[in-house]
Amino acid sequence: MKLAYQTRRGQLYIGNSLDLLESFEDNSINLVVTSPPFALQRQKEYGNKGQEEYIDWLATFAKLIKNKLKEDGSFVLDLGGAYKKGVPVRSLYNYKVLIKFCEEIGFNLAEEFFWYNPSKLPSPIEWVNKRKIRAKDAVNTVWWFSKSTFPKADIKNVLVPYSDRMKKLLKDSNKYYKPKDRPSGHNISERFGKNNGGAIPPNLLHIPNSESSSKYLKLCKATGVKGHPARFPSKLPEFFIKFLTDPGDLVVDIFGGSNTTGEVAESLDRKWISCELNTEYAAASIFRFTNNESEAKDLYQQIVNGDTVDLSSFTLV
Repeated sequence: MKLAYQTRRGQLYIGNSLDLLESFEDNSINLVVTSPPFALQRQKEYGNKGQEEYIDWLATFAKLIKNKLKEDGSFVLDLGGAYKKGVPVRSLYNYKVLIKFCEEIGFNLAEEFFWYNPSKLPSPIEWVNKRKIRAKDAVNTVWWFSKSTFPKADIKNVLVPYSDRMKKLLKDSNKYYKPKDRPSGHNISERFGKNNGGAIPPNLLHIPNSESSSKYLKLCKATGVKGHPARFPSKLPEFFIKFLTDPGDLVVDIFGGSNTTGEVAESLDRKWISCELNTEYAAASIFRFTNNESEAKDLYQQIVNGDTVDLSSFTLV
């Protein structure tokens, strides 16, 4: 393991994240949130396992994570869907991951989430664009695993804005509803008209992955550095970091990529540790912590050359 850089609140390491996980004390991590390379048919430049070996490969990480999580800690895993080779039939690998983690490793499924990315291009090309026999794949499964049956969580930290209709109801609740039992059996009490500062979000997360104008990509372009091709949007880890941790808690991303998780954790006053196997991707992720083009290129080169960059005294932007 090689420390690439550190900030006031976190560190990014280059190397195998199994080694990183081994270095943690048991019961020391509040949240692991990550998006590993998916089990796709097409080999990607950032490295991904085939569907046959993927589940056991990922389970080696999960076993360690379970030991390193605090009793009220969580493990959030973003997985994209995939098709079987050569036929328009879906792979079940992401559901097999879920079953293995719960039934064999001992995690609890606290809740299943689904990330809907409306900006995702139609795919797979063969079945959607050419033959037009399938809808485009625009939803990822996001499994929220917990070590115990009552992990730390506070939905008040991730409330969403009320709809216009709800705002009208809150303004004059007597005009829009009366407390009563609905045909479904739900009891609509007087408390339904109370303003709680926002609505409880659903487990369908509507988050476009369209950060083409982000600081990270601008600096990649300006410095001639290739950005990571599979970034998740900052609002995805942001939701779970706010929901499942408190300021000062430790957040870990074992497949750091462009270190979106670290940037978000830093901004939310959480301690963080990320790990990335590819040196160039790890080095480029430092762009998330600077706005200066010439400085960015110098910092990137230092990391590629094997140096450790200390940003702990910097005022990060």
